[in-house]
Amino acid sequence: MEIKISKTSNSRAHELKRDEIVFGQEYADHMLVCDYKDGQWGTPEIVPFGNISICPSLSALHYGQSIFEGVKAYRQPNGGSAIFRPEKNWERFNKSAKRLGMPEISSEIFLDGLRALINVDDAWIPNEADTSLYIRPFMFATDEFLGVRSSLTYKFMIITSPAGPYYNKPVSIYVQSSFVRAVAGGIGFTKAAGNYGASMYPTAEVRKMGYDQILWTDAFEHKYVQEIGTMNVFFIVDGKAITPDLNAGTILAGVTRDSVIALLEENGIPVETANNEITCEISGNARLLGIEAGNNQDMGDYTDNIQHAFHGKMIVYIQCNKKSADEIIVRLTAPGLKQATVKPHK
Repeated sequence: MEIKISKTSNSRAHELKRDEIVFGQEYADHMLVCDYKDGQWGTPEIVPFGNISICPSLSALHYGQSIFEGVKAYRQPNGGSAIFRPEKNWERFNKSAKRLGMPEISSEIFLDGLRALINVDDAWIPNEADTSLYIRPFMFATDEFLGVRSSLTYKFMIITSPAGPYYNKPVSIYVQSSFVRAVAGGIGFTKAAGNYGASMYPTAEVRKMGYDQILWTDAFEHKYVQEIGTMNVFFIVDGKAITPDLNAGTILAGVTRDSVIALLEENGIPVETANNEITCEISGNARLLGIEAGNNQDMGDYTDNIQHAFHGKMIVYIQCNKKSADEIIVRLTAPGLKQATVKPHK
């Protein structure tokens, strides 16, 4: 399809301090923009990165029709680049759009537009260890109207940002039993902006207590594991990987989660998806892994006994068999996960 490209005459790529990259603070030279009106998407354009003008009555500001995705491009050993499974993000983006009453978008606009943007801003893909170019596709309602209904017009955009690790140290987690992230029948499975807005206050409160992220539990009994703030979660117990199932529609289906399940099974490690109840003890040789936020994160040093507060008691007790756990972590965080073709999970 046709994509209009207007390049900047003054690239800022040479100004990037590649040894000081922080997630989400610098933006590449260009962005993709495409508008929806009269029941159809227009022609996507790649233009210089810059501010956009909006009306105070913009529908998205008042009623929350706003969704996004997170994709990454990695510099390859041969100097080229590779984008990690963007077709899965496109599929998830459209599921989010449908649930929020927004128009779905074609693969030509989303995927071809994304690839064209990366080609234009290839110089922004860093080559340093643990770095990438973070790609943020998003869509929001643009009707200038205060009535409560689905907007008739929308704007789809893609911006990119050179990124280091999302977390640069092990992450401590708090098991949440007071606040709720999602309920069955809601929008927990979508990447809607409102899901993240609702988590800001509870997350700020646990950070005051010294924790980095929340392990969310179910809305009714607060005993079934859901996900951790910015990532899906796996428990590695006695050689088996256990992760919450997605059937209730309360958990975001992570692209990395799907990839890790495929890799585990390919390496002969059994995977169980279930509603995992937090009991007073997780026994056996175990390690808790968080999966999504762009990297596989080791959730703290569990070679010692680590406990977390839950219902006023210190109940989650994890011991790690260091040899077997490290072996699994090495396999899942090896560069091949970012640079090799991963077979889709059936």
